[in-house]
Amino acid sequence: MTIHVPSRSHPALVLNADFRPLSYYPLSLWSWQDTVRAVFMDRVNIVQHYDVEVHSPSFAMRLPSVVSLKTYVKPTRQPAFTRFNVFLRDRFQCQYCGSSEDLTFDHLVPRARGGQTTWENVLTACSPCNLRKGHKSLREAGMHPMHLPWRPTVHDLHDAGRHFPPNFLHDSWMDYLYWDTELEP
Repeated sequence: MTIHVPSRSHPALVLNADFRPLSYYPLSLWSWQDTVRAVFMDRVNIVQHYDVEVHSPSFAMRLPSVVSLKTYVKPTRQPAFTRFNVFLRDRFQCQYCGSSEDLTFDHLVPRARGGQTTWENVLTACSPCNLRKGHKSLREAGMHPMHLPWRPTVHDLHDAGRHFPPNFLHDSWMDYLYWDTELEP
């Protein structure tokens, strides 16, 4: 019996050689096709399986749900300065009013006044708050951010990403994602 496996189903959680995810947000996932390819190229160890098999005329294999790299990949120390990472650092919330709708970013020291686009000068703001502040200083606008902007580490972004799990989390992944959750007796 042959089971058709949709190409976007059954992703595998990819762990580093130390059994930590390569990234939490976005979660380090590979398609089942890339995972099977990595197994055959002997680049990963299979840690957990799905209850689904793929078949060829001469071979059958249960799809891996969790794999670990055989070679440790050293994580980058400094995260890329991207709009997404600014939003993640600020937990996808306007730093002025707390809204999570219509997000953009704001320069504390406006660019029109010499402000730079850096970790230390940019924070997440909703469009209404950003328009309200405009080219004014915080004092002139009478606005106070919940947190001042700062340069996060990769660990900081991973920690923030744990609060925003993806829509799909397979049960076999849980032991590898949340090291700080309370264990059941």
